[in-house]
Amino acid sequence: MAEGLVDGRAPRTALVDGSGRPAPTFEAMSAVADAVLYEGYLLYPYRRSSPKNRARWQFGVLFPRDWAEADGPVSPGVSGSADSWYQRTECLLRVNRPDAVVRLRVRYLQLQHKQVEDADGRPVESLACGDGTVQLTFEEAVARAADLTAALDEGEYRFAVGSPAGTDTEELPGGAGRIVRRRAEVRASTVLVAERLGEGLFRLRVRTANEGSVGDPRAPRDLALRHALIATHTLLGVEGAEFVSLIDPGRALREAARGCRNDFTFPVLGGPPPAGAPADGSASALLLSSPIILPDHPQVAPESPGDLHDAGEIDEILTLRTMLLTDEEKREARATDPRAAEILDRVDTMPPEVFERLHGAIRSLGPAAAASSPTVRPAWWQEGGDDGLSPATDSVLVGGVRVGGGSPVRLRPRGRGADAQDMFLVGRTATVAAVFHDVDGSTHLAVTVDDDPAAELHGWYGRFHYFRPDEVEPLGAPTSRTQRRLPSRPRDPLHRRPSA
Repeated sequence: MAEGLVDGRAPRTALVDGSGRPAPTFEAMSAVADAVLYEGYLLYPYRRSSPKNRARWQFGVLFPRDWAEADGPVSPGVSGSADSWYQRTECLLRVNRPDAVVRLRVRYLQLQHKQVEDADGRPVESLACGDGTVQLTFEEAVARAADLTAALDEGEYRFAVGSPAGTDTEELPGGAGRIVRRRAEVRASTVLVAERLGEGLFRLRVRTANEGSVGDPRAPRDLALRHALIATHTLLGVEGAEFVSLIDPGRALREAARGCRNDFTFPVLGGPPPAGAPADGSASALLLSSPIILPDHPQVAPESPGDLHDAGEIDEILTLRTMLLTDEEKREARATDPRAAEILDRVDTMPPEVFERLHGAIRSLGPAAAASSPTVRPAWWQEGGDDGLSPATDSVLVGGVRVGGGSPVRLRPRGRGADAQDMFLVGRTATVAAVFHDVDGSTHLAVTVDDDPAAELHGWYGRFHYFRPDEVEPLGAPTSRTQRRLPSRPRDPLHRRPSA
């Protein structure tokens, strides 16, 4: 039973899962939700000694407030890649029945310190066991979830989502020693508020906050993480109602969608995508509020045989690189974390036909762009897909010069915070392919580098470099994009099949 407190008045009782109503099928979002939960859990090359794995836990981390605001209040944004102490989701609901019910599940990881001890009980960094395995002291995490079911009416429901402290002990084979896993208490709560905006329309607010304390606001991040919620995200499902897409709300609800405020999270519709484009905006009975920006109806590629935990993972590349680890590196990876061992087992036993499917897949062959712009034809970009936006024809002022598709520019990536790959392009000339407006209000120019032998092919595929307007120097008027001839059917380097 979950309870809520309404403005200090008597507590409200939420419905429990035994209410007799069929629960929304969160399983339809389980693959994507798990990918979010373990994003960055362990990064290639999956070894404790790797510098990358000393800076894990980058998304959806909710620290105690005293630590998160040690240097001042946090600055809200739609992405959860910044440290915070709370997460706020707002979304729209169209209600179809007076007895509509909302269910939500808050999920996160609780940090767990894995300490290896020898046979005398002394803490050690590593330990060889009699069965030939090695155990390493490292940080793990445990998946946590808390559920609430409530009638959809105006009011506030509050419930605890934290986890208690705990210690588990595991004896190692042959009396070599033991593993002690310790977890600090995580104190947190979630508040659900439904606000009526009009006839049959509600705004739903979900706010999860860390209510614990580190004690020392200047403590190292590694220590503060022991009291944090990691990879925090929320699954929501409704009966007798439907969530309205904030990306594609339809004309009638566009202003209401703009009025939704989301801090450190990004809500998208869940479940499989609809068969056809809806006439009045997209909607679904499921919603995922993620610390990673996703599209509506996100799906894990069916070719993917399992999680690799690395940001923006490309299965084929990471699988190949994992195969090339030496026996000693694999031994260390297996000792680092059980999930790393699972990845190695999967890679070592992957059938050839599964690996072959990872090489590439064509999801769709969308219509080409306008005939006047033959170089701009990426499948993910369709002119007219967003009202008021036209990447191929939009432009932006740079130093008093209008820059848009076809404009020649010189690349001047900013020195601080620039991608290392971009720094190789300093001073090179490029051609702007399109102007893109991000969900956070920023603008980026998609460009192809002029002296890149594969520039035309990259333009066909839509594989661009992206720069802010202040990172380019205009060189003159736009050139005609009809001058270049592109291959009618680009193929992969081995000429086996079209690649996407």
